[in-house]
Amino acid sequence: MSIAGEFVTETFEYDGGRQVTVYVPPSTPEAVVFAGDGQLIAQWGAILEAAADLPPTMIVGVHRSSDETLRLHEYSPGFDPERFVAHEKFFVDDVRRWASARFALALPTARTAVFGVGYQPSGVLPSSLPRAYFVAGTLEPFFRENTTRWARALRDAGADVVVTERVGSHGGLFWQEELPLMVGWAFEQ
Repeated sequence: MSIAGEFVTETFEYDGGRQVTVYVPPSTPEAVVFAGDGQLIAQWGAILEAAADLPPTMIVGVHRSSDETLRLHEYSPGFDPERFVAHEKFFVDDVRRWASARFALALPTARTAVFGVGYQPSGVLPSSLPRAYFVAGTLEPFFRENTTRWARALRDAGADVVVTERVGSHGGLFWQEELPLMVGWAFEQ
């Protein structure tokens, strides 16, 4: 699939040299998606270009650790809280600040989304909750259960939640197909 936008990759000092790849749409971004597993997801910019009726959306993809155990510890606070907090600071603070400065992004919170994973909701959720869009595969029981747990917790706390199930297992194809739907839902015109 050809692409009109461009890709920019930067290496940060975090974790001995972590890369971030950004898909920059061909016209001024009206929305931005920050994503984990960025070496995969940033490349999906072509899918957003091909989708009709979506705002020009930048994808800022933080590359994952090549070590699956360390990756799990970055995404799940219960295993290694210090690593989780360091990754959270890198993802939420450092990468966001860099992207805002590097690409002159001045988008409001309502035009910003996060695409990634989280292990379990905490016992007490904050009073201000984001809208949430989940997708799980029918062939991935662990992730499907986790999605249900998150959706229930957020709904019980009053959040706007969408849950989609697709036939498949933990992996890229159904997420690629779901990304334009999520972007359309998140950034309704």
